[in-house]
Amino acid sequence: MPARALMFSGTGSDVGKSLIVAGLCRLFANRGLRVFPFKPQNMSNNAAVTADGGEIGRAQALQARAARIAPSVHMNPVLLKPETETGAQIVVQGKMRGSAKARDFQSKKKELLPAVLESFAHLRAQADLILVEGAGSASEVNLRANDIANLGFARAADVPVVLIGDIDRGGVIASVVGTRHVLDAADAAMIRGFIINKMRGDPTLFADGMTAIANLSGWTPLGLVPFFPDARKLPAEDALGLRGLMKTSQSDSETKLRIVVPQLPRISNFDDLDPLRNEPGMTVELIEPGGPIPAYADLILLPGSKTTIDDLAALRAEGWDIDVKAHARRGGRVLGLCGGYQMLGKRISDPNGIEGPPRSVDGLGLLDIETEFGTEKTLEHVSGTLAGSGAIFEGYEMHVGKTTGPDTARPMVMFPDGRRDGATSPDGCASGCYVHGLFTSDAARQAFLASFGVETSTLSYDTEIDAILDRFADHLAEHIAIDELFNLAR
Repeated sequence: MPARALMFSGTGSDVGKSLIVAGLCRLFANRGLRVFPFKPQNMSNNAAVTADGGEIGRAQALQARAARIAPSVHMNPVLLKPETETGAQIVVQGKMRGSAKARDFQSKKKELLPAVLESFAHLRAQADLILVEGAGSASEVNLRANDIANLGFARAADVPVVLIGDIDRGGVIASVVGTRHVLDAADAAMIRGFIINKMRGDPTLFADGMTAIANLSGWTPLGLVPFFPDARKLPAEDALGLRGLMKTSQSDSETKLRIVVPQLPRISNFDDLDPLRNEPGMTVELIEPGGPIPAYADLILLPGSKTTIDDLAALRAEGWDIDVKAHARRGGRVLGLCGGYQMLGKRISDPNGIEGPPRSVDGLGLLDIETEFGTEKTLEHVSGTLAGSGAIFEGYEMHVGKTTGPDTARPMVMFPDGRRDGATSPDGCASGCYVHGLFTSDAARQAFLASFGVETSTLSYDTEIDAILDRFADHLAEHIAIDELFNLAR
């Protein structure tokens, strides 16, 4: 018998759809159900490598973890990875299928619906319950033609919908009721209820608001979810969440290490920062365009990038290249991960036009390495040890390009088969590698931080993430009508 399914759409982006689905995945998994997450179409440069050798949005990987199952390419069959303000790479069932401008993609969506429905059917045959996450806003009627991300999918797959609104941003009554107003009757009929998320303060003050929404929309109120502070410790889906995530910092007396991260336009896989910012005594500060990299930084970290050459140009346009080099001259440490690692070298070449027109540009020159982009993308889980300390890690690689040069003789990581990855400058100030997720491994994170003379905590990152998911599941069980929600699924 096919699994029940229920979709969660939002009044807008960043209203909490991803985390509510993750929390419900854990809740129903804890009740003994085989739960699968599903997002028909995602747009994010924060991606994860799956066990079946593809890539999906990071949020679906977190939801799979919450459901205690291995992530699969079928959980996010269409992934758009922005490359410019108006264009994105298209990944279908885990594999790259070219790029398209935003306007051109609108006509391609109809061609992608069969793959979306195929993946949905594949999961539905294995599960008890499928929890589907919409993308962006359900009220984007200007994009409704050929839609595969929200109500277009819901109607094609006959999946009922719950709408999520965010009271923390204000105007939630208008946003939910307005959604009802702009939808056509058939789309509106797919929505069976609503949840209001991120309530701060006395929830009784919004009781009349819940009633007003129900009366004006005709949809069933399913819950008013109080703000959950520990949600910020979970991996974010996309860069919309970065600003809020990075504004928390330790006082001077509590700070053991100050890590600064330039926010580049196509920053990717920035969940590499999560274990560091969750470590007590660590301050991870995001430097937004227009501001200098502060001289008090202990470590400048250049994270992954979807378009390394363009992001390197953006870094130079901000003058951050001057700050990074000055920091290194003072003996400060610089770490590059994936695209950030490529930027630290002397040269980056793109002879095949992978990131745009064929070109070759100078890097920052802090590492004696050169990178050339090839046509094949590396997507694999890896494990090994940190060079020097021997600390064990597990992670993944997701990159296009091969890096060579004298400084690779001093690698950052070693693999069991004898392969090595990464490079370190002779003075030890600059280093980098291709491995994402390096710091989720407690031993590797602690060894890296110890190289700064920092006494680390006993934080177990994976244990903490699972504990937060369990607490969030309990939080949702307290504030959402779970039985009524489950009965809506069909």
